Amino acid sequence: MTTRRWAGVAVLAALLAAGLWWAFVRDGEPALSFRTAKIERGPLQAAVSATGSVTPVQQVQVSSQVSGQIRELFVDFNSQVREGQLIAQLDPQTYEHRVRQATADVEATRASVLTAQANVQSAMAQVARAQGDLGEAQRDEKRKQGLLEQDFISSAELDAARSKAASLAAALKVAQAQAQVARAQEQNAQAIVRQREAQLQQARVDLQRTQIRSPVDGIVIKRSVEVGQTVAASLQAPELFVIARNLSDMQVEAAIDEADISRVRDGQKAGFTIDAFPGRSFEGTVRQVRKAAVSAQNVVSYTVVVGFANPGSLMLPGMTANVRIVTDTRDDVLKLPNAALRVRIAGVEPDAAASAPAAPPAPADGGSSGPLAEMRKRLIAELQLTPPQAAQVDAVIAAQRPRFDDLASLPVDQRAKARDLILSDLRAMIGQQLRPEQQARYGTLLAELAGRQVTRGRVYVLDAGKPRAYGVRLGISDGVMTELIVAPHSPEAAVLVEGASVVTAVTTAAGAAGATRAAPRPLF
Repeated sequence: MTTRRWAGVAVLAALLAAGLWWAFVRDGEPALSFRTAKIERGPLQAAVSATGSVTPVQQVQVSSQVSGQIRELFVDFNSQVREGQLIAQLDPQTYEHRVRQATADVEATRASVLTAQANVQSAMAQVARAQGDLGEAQRDEKRKQGLLEQDFISSAELDAARSKAASLAAALKVAQAQAQVARAQEQNAQAIVRQREAQLQQARVDLQRTQIRSPVDGIVIKRSVEVGQTVAASLQAPELFVIARNLSDMQVEAAIDEADISRVRDGQKAGFTIDAFPGRSFEGTVRQVRKAAVSAQNVVSYTVVVGFANPGSLMLPGMTANVRIVTDTRDDVLKLPNAALRVRIAGVEPDAAASAPAAPPAPADGGSSGPLAEMRKRLIAELQLTPPQAAQVDAVIAAQRPRFDDLASLPVDQRAKARDLILSDLRAMIGQQLRPEQQARYGTLLAELAGRQVTRGRVYVLDAGKPRAYGVRLGISDGVMTELIVAPHSPEAAVLVEGASVVTAVTTAAGAAGATRAAPRPLF
């Protein structure tokens, strides 16, 4: 009985040992190893990439203002044309008949003018006759008035003379009214002549428009009609040709996503490649950022025009271009690989104080580090500040230093807002030190700085083989490296320096990258 009991205990102990070994082998936390990369210092460029198409800077759609059948074409694709050159001919027969009809109408109305003028002359003659008869009747009335006073005639004869004079006066008024009617008829006839002449001119213009002529010098890049085709211009002008004025001056119209359009401005440098010329790159400049939004499948984009020279007409309209617009450049900054920003290690968090926004340096002596120092350099270089102006800017920056120092006493969640308010006041005071001609360029610089979005991230640095997290501020990125902004007096300034190693990946003993696994669970 005792032997069996000891045997059972031995079996139970063996099973327990096997279970413990299996649990630790299966669920135990394997040892972690880290891949690291160096923090570097050097230039960095931020860019926006997009696709677009090559188009001529100036191209004209040649249309027809009249309807008709294409009778003859004088140019084809790639034809060089001059301004005013005949490039197509519509069938003119209909319009020629309209010209003949309008000409006949003009001649008929001119004849009616002659008739109206003759009527005016006749009416004027009637007026003259009526005036003569009235004058004779008035003289006769006056004579008979004298004879009646001498009792040579009776009063009845005087009354008859007076009645005749009054009748002739009324006849004169009728003749004068008829003359006015004749003059009005003449004026109406002349107006009809002008109307018919205008219709004749319109008919001649329409006849001329059957000859399609080039409006500009250039090259035909598109022909949309054939001989015998009928074009209808009743609703809208149909497109016949597209003429490019100058293929040596071209542009790329690229669609930039709304998330990136705030970083693109006129005058920025751009590079692009053409699928037809593999291995070659071309340079251009942003000429225009069009404010009209283009929405396609719920994606909003804006058209950006990149101009470039095209000597020898190497690139043709319609070619696809892959555009890269340089939106920002830093000459000498700290930068780290983007992989370091994607690492997350469970249980390792940055200190709250280290992750709080720090005050930027305010060099009153022209310091060479920090965002304000960089801004000071740009102001001096691009605005051409005089030495007294530079001294005033340094004094303004130095005066704001105590406000930046006081940020450390604020709660962490209030520091960012307070810091933005201080920077706003600082920029306004700097603007007061500038001349009027410098204000416009200063506004552009502020807009560029506003487009530089400063974000926050997290990096890990090995301290005695163990990872330690730091909250950092990040600037521009080229897709591979990201600018690291470190305030000189911050806790991480002594750690995140050029040449320091940051964790870019976490691997287990089995070689799998990722976050650490959970701690071993207790068996009982």
